Amino acid sequence: MRLRTLPLSISGIFVGSCLAYYNGYFNVFIFIFATTTTLAFQILSNLANDYGDGVKGTDNEERIGPERAIQSGAISANAMLDAIKTTIMITIFSALALVYAAFQFSYFLYAFIFICLAAFAIYAALTYTIGESPYGYKGLGDVYVFAFFGILSVVGTYFLNTKQLDHVVILPAISLGLLSVGVLNLNNMRDIESDEKSEKMTMAVKFGKDKAKQYHLILIISAMAASLLFSILYYSSPYNFIFYITYIPLVYHIKSVVKAKHPSVYDPQLKVLALTTFAFAILLGLGQVIY
Repeated sequence: MRLRTLPLSISGIFVGSCLAYYNGYFNVFIFIFATTTTLAFQILSNLANDYGDGVKGTDNEERIGPERAIQSGAISANAMLDAIKTTIMITIFSALALVYAAFQFSYFLYAFIFICLAAFAIYAALTYTIGESPYGYKGLGDVYVFAFFGILSVVGTYFLNTKQLDHVVILPAISLGLLSVGVLNLNNMRDIESDEKSEKMTMAVKFGKDKAKQYHLILIISAMAASLLFSILYYSSPYNFIFYITYIPLVYHIKSVVKAKHPSVYDPQLKVLALTTFAFAILLGLGQVIY
């Protein structure tokens, strides 16, 4: 389930909820079911990723990161497939509960749209590495992560609470999306050699080692710039700036990436960036609701 990156999925839910609360809208049941649904989506994606890379042989002895379940022999491919099916059922139940909590028996069009989004999210989680033409092997994982962990997570949660779109959510959504893509890119830079041999054409493989590092710096710095702009444009109290604290570990993270000489250096930075992103979301959200 890759627990160290699961906080990423909750980050957008928390920020979207806090922004909705600031504007006078908040439903605790929406928050609960949005959290369980997004966790279920990410767990499903992680299990599917383990299965897809495991059966394709992408996860092999040359891989630098932690051993995966199928790769290590801890679980069979068929058992993993059963776990995926169970997680799909849990995800569907949680998503339907979320839609009901948000719309009940009103707003049928909105409910239909979010049910379709949930179905697409399940499809995206499965086809990242599973199937004959997985999009994760074409360098499209970055686009999906930005869309789901940034835009859909923040904007979607805000909309579920408020039933409206608002420009205030755009910059936070972009910031979280970019940081989440940074986590994926860090993972791909770590695995660049084994992925290239397995013809998994991630953005890191397409860019090459040096340009992938430059791409990573652009992601992190752009996320910081977007959040800085947000805090200035939507200033309401000094508490809006408390998330600046997370710029400190982000700057140290950037320095570590710049100095990295071997892909193995990126693995411990995965946890650093994932937890910093989570802290960033918590502090940014709280900064909007504390007066």
